[in-house]
Amino acid sequence: MLYVIGDLHLSFEAGKPMDIFGDAWKDHVPRLREGFDTVTDEDVTVLCGDLTWGISMEDSLEDFRFIEELPGKKIILKGNHDYWWSTASKAKKFFEEHSMNTIDILNNNCFFYGDTAICGTRGWFCDPMKGTEHDRKMIAREAMRLEASLKAAEGAEKIQVFMHYPPRFGTYIMREITDLLESYRVSDCWYGHLHGPGIKMAVTGVRGGVDYHLIPADYLGFKPVKVL
Repeated sequence: MLYVIGDLHLSFEAGKPMDIFGDAWKDHVPRLREGFDTVTDEDVTVLCGDLTWGISMEDSLEDFRFIEELPGKKIILKGNHDYWWSTASKAKKFFEEHSMNTIDILNNNCFFYGDTAICGTRGWFCDPMKGTEHDRKMIAREAMRLEASLKAAEGAEKIQVFMHYPPRFGTYIMREITDLLESYRVSDCWYGHLHGPGIKMAVTGVRGGVDYHLIPADYLGFKPVKVL
């Protein structure tokens, strides 16, 4: 099976307990562990960013050990709070040095689950009324990364895209991203990032031929959902 969940927000060493954000996050680590009870070692789970509060790979070691110990293969992508991230190559080296063999990185590439391509990127959010030149550059860069991932999916019967930021939020549409999803005939787009009141602005269901899904851990009750 292929599963997905986002926004684990682990903090074994960073000292940022998530229950300060409300009862929805109380005991979220044991709830996450229990939520993976239905996942087997033959399954794959995509983790859509905001994995750990650690500001470096070393600060995040115990968080990644927790992820490594979860059943099955994990494919990760970065979120806006993944301050540990520098480059994919450095992260891969870190995992190898610490004998973490079940974690792969989705970044300018794609993976295949049977005939289905697993594509994606972090994404970006920019209020069209307040966006800066930096925001526009980041959107262009993320669109470029997504297209590199989609191009790597050549030959796939179906394409699933995984992101951290929502490509649609309320009435706002990030055209640089949604145009790519539609032109490459992406089946589904799974995204996290939104919590609390922001969930009310989430866009789900079919838009432009793409089925959008909201998957932050607290929204899912800390249990990954099945993609395929």
